[in-house]
Amino acid sequence: MTVRAGTADALPLADGEMDAAVASLVLCSVPDQARALAELRRVRRPGGELRFYEHVIARCQPMRTILQVADHSGLWPAIGGGCHPARDTGVAIEAAGFAVERCERFGFRASTLEPSVPHILGIARRP
Repeated sequence: MTVRAGTADALPLADGEMDAAVASLVLCSVPDQARALAELRRVRRPGGELRFYEHVIARCQPMRTILQVADHSGLWPAIGGGCHPARDTGVAIEAAGFAVERCERFGFRASTLEPSVPHILGIARRP
């Protein structure tokens, strides 16, 4: 295995060079999520796998509105290292041209002081 330095929106890899990639709690904070996903798709060979673990916007109220307000007000990105909790990353993965094979949605709480925030864990492939 080789590790290379790079950024999500300009990966230093050739088209179709990689068999697999992992995105773990990063797609919430990249400046341009669609571009980062396009890069992940570009460097993945056809049939290549993307494994992901990300937090996403809630489907139900009132948590959905709370996350949207926290995100759009700039509060959460300021205290959460640039994280945007109102992104629907599962939908974005599909929109980037990946075929989602498995996606589990669940709540996760990092500490008893934090609310449970929805997360997704799954596998997608480049067709």
